[in-house]
Amino acid sequence: MTIKEITNSLEEIAPLQYAEDFDNVGLLVGNYQTEVTGVLVTLDTLETVVDEAIAKKCNLIVSFHPIIFSGLKKINGANYVERVVVKAIKNDIAIYSMHTALDNSVKGVSAMMAEKLNLAKTKILLQKSGFIKKLTTYVPDQVADRVRRALFDAGAGDIGNYSNCSYNIRGLGTYKGNENSNPAIGKKGILQQEKETFIGVIFEKHLESAVLKALLNTHPYEEVAYDIVTTDNRHQHIGMGMVGELSEAMNEADFLSLLKEKFNLKAIRHSNLLNKPIKKVAVLGGSGSFAIDAAKHSGADIYVSADFKYHDFYKAENQIVLADIGHYESEQFTKNLLVDYLTKKFRNFAVVLSGTNTNPINYI
Repeated sequence: MTIKEITNSLEEIAPLQYAEDFDNVGLLVGNYQTEVTGVLVTLDTLETVVDEAIAKKCNLIVSFHPIIFSGLKKINGANYVERVVVKAIKNDIAIYSMHTALDNSVKGVSAMMAEKLNLAKTKILLQKSGFIKKLTTYVPDQVADRVRRALFDAGAGDIGNYSNCSYNIRGLGTYKGNENSNPAIGKKGILQQEKETFIGVIFEKHLESAVLKALLNTHPYEEVAYDIVTTDNRHQHIGMGMVGELSEAMNEADFLSLLKEKFNLKAIRHSNLLNKPIKKVAVLGGSGSFAIDAAKHSGADIYVSADFKYHDFYKAENQIVLADIGHYESEQFTKNLLVDYLTKKFRNFAVVLSGTNTNPINYI
């Protein structure tokens, strides 16, 4: 089993193309062709985590947060980032990070928060745009079914709960090949009129190479006419945060107690309570102040996230309760999600949940 086989599986739920532009995801240390002896899953890669990987004979660390975030100009062990990288390289341990690729997945960080609170009717809080592309092409009628099927098999044509979606129009195509052409239908130098089907399908942007390969491999023409454009449509299954509903409304105090229990919290920082029942809940793992307005617009009664600054709490404006449960605390179950996923994918392979507590914040 190579690192590439493991990471290909992880990218089925969190393609690296989902990551934010500022992020640093993927294989940060190591070689994709290395044979894997075991996988250690952690939230953060610290020196103690590398030591744990060595002790447990795991030569691949799958980490949520990237240990290398901004560029490294030196690697001499002057700080904890450099020491981790040096130790990993010396011990032939690879490090793979997912971070905002998993944040933006419908099966990712915020989904785990929603699951812990048993939220129903969940949907993405901040849906991403620019992730949906559209392919249009023109195919001889007699092979249209074959080309469509290949496009669907490559992942095109999925819209929400529907698959095999396409738009088709029959028309007449014309072409005339020059002396260097080799037309599949017709003869060079002669104007050819061919009954063709216009096919239009959408697909997620990370599937572009696979969709294009499927088109070119099944289309009979020597020169294939097609267009690919990026749409502004929002993708309902890609984006940050989630919003959902409790099975029954709760008063604010009871809900905050539920939060403390489910997330094993020692403290919750929150805005003014509104003396209103909590039914609709918005969640976002990690630093979530940027989504406060979205949580308000969603109609949520409370927004659970982390890293709110002093003035962020004013943004509640008596419309919503803001609850800061801590960065680590909001993301802590991410590693459980990944262990469960990999264990189901690779049943006869060692996937280990890290026992190292990487939370840098302590409470008294």
